[in-house]
Amino acid sequence: MNAGGEVLRVGNASGFYGDRFDAVREMLTGGPLDVLTGDYLAELTMLILGRDRLKDPARGYARTFLRQLEESLGLAVERGVRIVTNAGGLNPAGLADGVRELADRLGVTVRVAHVEGDDLMARYAGRAGVVTAHAYLGGEGIAACLRAGADVVVTGRVTDAALVSGVAAAHFGWAPTDHDRLAGAVVAGHVLECGTQATGGNYAFFAAHDLRRPGFPVAEIAADGSSVITKHAGTGGAVTVGTVTAQLLYETAGARYAGPDVTARLDTVCLTEVGPDRVRIDGVRGEAPPPTVKVGLTRLGGWRNAVTFVLTGLAIEAKAALVKGQMEAAFAAAGHRPASVEWTLARTDHVDAAVQEEASALLRLVVRDADQGAVGRVVSGAAIELALGSIPGFHVTAPPGKGEPYGVFEAEYVDAAGVPHVAVLPDGGRVEVPPPAQTCGLVPLPGPALPEPLVHGGRTRRAPLGLVAGARSGDKGGSANVGVWVRTDAAWRWLVHELTVERLRELLPETAGLPVTRHVLANLLSLNFVIDGLLGAGVAAQARFDPQAKAVGEWLRARHLDIPEVLW
Repeated sequence: MNAGGEVLRVGNASGFYGDRFDAVREMLTGGPLDVLTGDYLAELTMLILGRDRLKDPARGYARTFLRQLEESLGLAVERGVRIVTNAGGLNPAGLADGVRELADRLGVTVRVAHVEGDDLMARYAGRAGVVTAHAYLGGEGIAACLRAGADVVVTGRVTDAALVSGVAAAHFGWAPTDHDRLAGAVVAGHVLECGTQATGGNYAFFAAHDLRRPGFPVAEIAADGSSVITKHAGTGGAVTVGTVTAQLLYETAGARYAGPDVTARLDTVCLTEVGPDRVRIDGVRGEAPPPTVKVGLTRLGGWRNAVTFVLTGLAIEAKAALVKGQMEAAFAAAGHRPASVEWTLARTDHVDAAVQEEASALLRLVVRDADQGAVGRVVSGAAIELALGSIPGFHVTAPPGKGEPYGVFEAEYVDAAGVPHVAVLPDGGRVEVPPPAQTCGLVPLPGPALPEPLVHGGRTRRAPLGLVAGARSGDKGGSANVGVWVRTDAAWRWLVHELTVERLRELLPETAGLPVTRHVLANLLSLNFVIDGLLGAGVAAQARFDPQAKAVGEWLRARHLDIPEVLW
């Protein structure tokens, strides 16, 4: 790939394993592209692939990707579009072989390379229950494969943004010390990585756009690292400062966004709407990466079962108390209470409801234990045996089962110099990617000076926060982040003083006993809250009703507080 003054058009066709199947073809036929990326990995996905590979060592990659290529590989080669994906999961070499076999069967000439070294299972083999252990590699291995002429590059666990930054580094000839340029590409990669979330999907102000079938995003990256986020003409959704801001806040924390190649400064990002469905990202500053890299560990945490009892009509609290008491008595009679027993009563019922469902509340029981027997028949049998001898109107949403295994995600950090990073080129040659020559320990930045509070004369109305603010939330292991942004300077001057950690705890009582950190990103008119421990042991553990914290931001927007009338 050659450096030059032209922009590099990078599109994304997958934000997770299970995303829209026909997106690869849509992106290849919908408009000009140089590179098409696909992000298939997440913390839960690694556990799923790990369990797949325990059954069959030849598996461990996203098989959907091969099925997508079957109808699109020839088209990509014909149009000169290179493909870079982390669909290799736990077995990038296996997927690379699969792509070659597919190409031979289709009669398509294609050069395939892959990146490996992220698999650290050998180091953690002695740790009980560990299913996968993978370091988050950067983009240099991808760049080496592309420089060697690869048409398709398959990786395992790299950072999501590395799929874009590695491509840009190869195309423009950036050095590992070109931190500002790399940081700009990392920010573009973070915007693209979740697919249609950048084009209006999961967007707080969704009613303003046609989201029946949003198009996937494209980044037009320049040699200086700046970019324009857009989408193919005629596709649904929208690209606005708001949709890009929302994705920038997704699953991030403070101003320093650290990765294995560079630490991007989110407090330097400047967003400008430069046309319909076109948002420029520039001004991004970068710093040397930290000396350590993240390692994601997934392990089997034990066994889990759940039952949801439907409570209808009057005396909801008393009905809940009776069901709880009967189930606790059943545990006592069995002589083994599950190690973890959690009850949640969701008051979804309405007074004098005209629809039966609206007259009902949901009482949810979740149990966990290291022993499958402790969450199986002792729970499901006891719940069903209550059918004729419990509360009036007794029923459950679904029959409880035998219990199922659940996973736990943990993150550790290891010396980057001790993690192998290898580019396996199309001709089979192997290139060792050295660790960064320059590193810098990661320390939080001091908060910026706050603007003067909004003067509003005390004239306020009680209303939902979402009337003036957007939000986007997500998960990182057992922690959740909630990014909140506004669209005017006046609203910012109110929000930054109003929505403190203390106020967040009042609005979201579930966070009251948890560590909460607020980060101020003034250039994005945004606050980003990190809530440690909200998700327990992570998404695979299914610790709460919304295990990935996807809707915590919308919960916050629905809470009422006193909003100045001048903002209406």
